[in-house]
Amino acid sequence: MAHSTLASASASASVSTSTIPSALPSTLREALPDWWPVLLGLAAMFVPTLYSLFTGAWIGEEQGHGPIIFALALWLIWRKWLEVLAASEPPRLHWTGWPLLAFGLAIHLLGRSQKILMFEVGSILAVLAAIVLLKFGACALRVLWFPFFFMLFMVPLPSELVAAVTMPMKMAVSWATEHLLFAAGYPISRSGVVLQIGQYQLLVADACAGLQTLLTLEALGLFYLNLMRHPSAFRNVGLAILIVPISFTANVVRVITLTLVTYHFGDAAGQGFLHGFAGMVLFLTALAMILAVDSALQWHLRQRTAEGGARRSNGINDMDDGGRAGDPAADRASAVRDAR
Repeated sequence: MAHSTLASASASASVSTSTIPSALPSTLREALPDWWPVLLGLAAMFVPTLYSLFTGAWIGEEQGHGPIIFALALWLIWRKWLEVLAASEPPRLHWTGWPLLAFGLAIHLLGRSQKILMFEVGSILAVLAAIVLLKFGACALRVLWFPFFFMLFMVPLPSELVAAVTMPMKMAVSWATEHLLFAAGYPISRSGVVLQIGQYQLLVADACAGLQTLLTLEALGLFYLNLMRHPSAFRNVGLAILIVPISFTANVVRVITLTLVTYHFGDAAGQGFLHGFAGMVLFLTALAMILAVDSALQWHLRQRTAEGGARRSNGINDMDDGGRAGDPAADRASAVRDAR
């Protein structure tokens, strides 16, 4: 592949985020002659795929997170583009890009011809990663590791796996909803994942408490961690793990909201506009809980730091006191001062 026309200039450019808005437009304009064949090839491959996604899978609830994750990943790549140019290796061409490109093209062809959505979406990641390797090298791909990892969350999982994991999650959410509303005095009962409240029956669907919802919230939590860039591994790992119970709690809040709306305002309200509003409640609840848990972890780290500093300070004082108490010369000097 041909080299970018702005390689030497971009390598010396500042990679701070404050320079990105002013530096990127001129960078892209000067590199366009080198990139237009690549962009045309990407458009020929993926515009039909994206059209199918935006008019099919991505307008449904189960895969509705796909365009959000894709847009956020592209924004992250744009945000780090000057770092990518600065990290470009002089010979740029990296041999591993060719087998990765061949793999991406193969699974795209298979997914497109056989309508296997997982292969179609997964080929986007493989082809883009191959282009970065071939144009900029392995160091540049390491700069973009998080955007590519983040895009994994938009790849649909096999339906058998989703169904196997989703059913226990729906049972748990239904059980929690039943017990909480019964404790609040509502006439509710449950049979499997079907809730009976008053004269209404509600089926807890996959979109209300499924694996895809968990993965979406996990992806948004990791995106939040990437933006915050916490230096503490305890805080990052702890929050990433706690997103799982946060997702479960947010799903319970969503199902409770839909159940109460149906009970008080009727089935039409529960299945109409307020059903979509309950989805917003899910993500707002999850976001609020993520921020609260992150604040709690930050407070815990501050307390640990303060306690550690106090213990070290006390240890130094004890050593000083012990040294004076065990020193005969110090004891005699103290006795003379007391006698005076």
